[in-house]
Amino acid sequence: MESNTQKLIHSFGALADLGQEVADTGDFMEMVRTSLHLLLGTLAIRRGAIIECPTHHLPEDKSTNLLAVWGVGDDYQPQFDVEDADREVFLNAPDGALDILGLVQSPTSNLQHEVSTGSGSDRVEETSRTTPESSPIFFHRYATDLQQQGIELIVPMVVRGELTGLVLLGGKASGDAFTADDLEVIKSMVRHIGVGIHTHRLLGEVKQQVVENRRLYEDLRAIYRDTVRAFAAAIDIKDKYTQGHSERVGKYSEIIARELGFGEEEIEGMAIAGYLHDVGKLVVERDIINAPYRIDAKQSSELNRHPVAGFEILSPIHHPYADIPLMAKYHHERMDGRGYPDGLTDEQIPLGAKIVTLADSFDAMTTNRPYKTRRTFDEVIIDLRLNTGSQFDPVVVVAFCRALMKELNGEIKERRFAKMLGKNYLEASKDIPLLTQLLAELDPNTKTVAAGG
Repeated sequence: MESNTQKLIHSFGALADLGQEVADTGDFMEMVRTSLHLLLGTLAIRRGAIIECPTHHLPEDKSTNLLAVWGVGDDYQPQFDVEDADREVFLNAPDGALDILGLVQSPTSNLQHEVSTGSGSDRVEETSRTTPESSPIFFHRYATDLQQQGIELIVPMVVRGELTGLVLLGGKASGDAFTADDLEVIKSMVRHIGVGIHTHRLLGEVKQQVVENRRLYEDLRAIYRDTVRAFAAAIDIKDKYTQGHSERVGKYSEIIARELGFGEEEIEGMAIAGYLHDVGKLVVERDIINAPYRIDAKQSSELNRHPVAGFEILSPIHHPYADIPLMAKYHHERMDGRGYPDGLTDEQIPLGAKIVTLADSFDAMTTNRPYKTRRTFDEVIIDLRLNTGSQFDPVVVVAFCRALMKELNGEIKERRFAKMLGKNYLEASKDIPLLTQLLAELDPNTKTVAAGG
């Protein structure tokens, strides 16, 4: 027989090993299996099982889940229903453990008597107290089955007042009865295991919450995008000649941003900026917007108010993407300082505004207006060549041309440009050389990339 000191050291070592195992959350099921083996090995217990109880947050789910088992029949897969009455008794178990026969050792018990069960090495002799009169129906349902498997003791795992699970234990291999010290070791180790299972459960809930929050966030973003698109359509309805303009500018802006290597949220922000760039036109007289002729200086001055008006409309709104109001305000600024409303130059203009500027101009050049027909692609290339550096930022023009080149040479299968420009507007055999030449002039480093494919 081990001395009390040796037993104490052995038990302390087992608790330390168990604590380390629980702390290592790399493999949950392996942690549970190893924890069961440590518990059984510490007191030389023949058999046992660890069972997870359903959370009380799901009252319709009463079935337990077997996590680990050792020493019973290979085909034994214990599964129980834990009713509310059972849960209450487990949470208030005398001395933190319940004997299958309704007896548990307690040196402080007022109701003590001896009981002998089993025979041979499984013989258990205890001085015990009976369970409360509210003995759970659980034992009436499962006691016979548990005894047939040699299970003698049930230890509830209680963490933060919640029943996390049950540990089922057989008798000691020596046939000796469980002592009060044995029970304390068992309860300490079971608490460790319970914390590990509870922590795993919490992590699972956190992950699920993250998934749900992400889904909610995506739903809100989708609602925001749909709202912006609807708003953009409302803007374009006011101008009967440019219906769809704002959505196309949003899509062109998105394409350019992606080619420039923006992150996904920044790309989406650029699309939103494109959709809303003309929101200020809501304050401009419809007759000016829909004039079937080139407007005069006074009307032009009125129309030129729309970038500032757009800024004023968008500024009070808390957008999920930064600088959208500024992109609306500055999308008519020019690199050479001859734009409006503030006459900014080059680096004074936000990159996002430069992107919207090109997207807006490209759509204007490639759609019919009441006073002019759309330009051919050759004419668009000429305009880009003449105005890059003065009106358009070279970096933005290069990104735009590279994106268009990738579609024309088949590097990108999605036909986004073709859908917006219409059938037969683009012709790869004719347009690729034009783009190649322009890219070579603007950025020689892109020549090989542009010509490939």
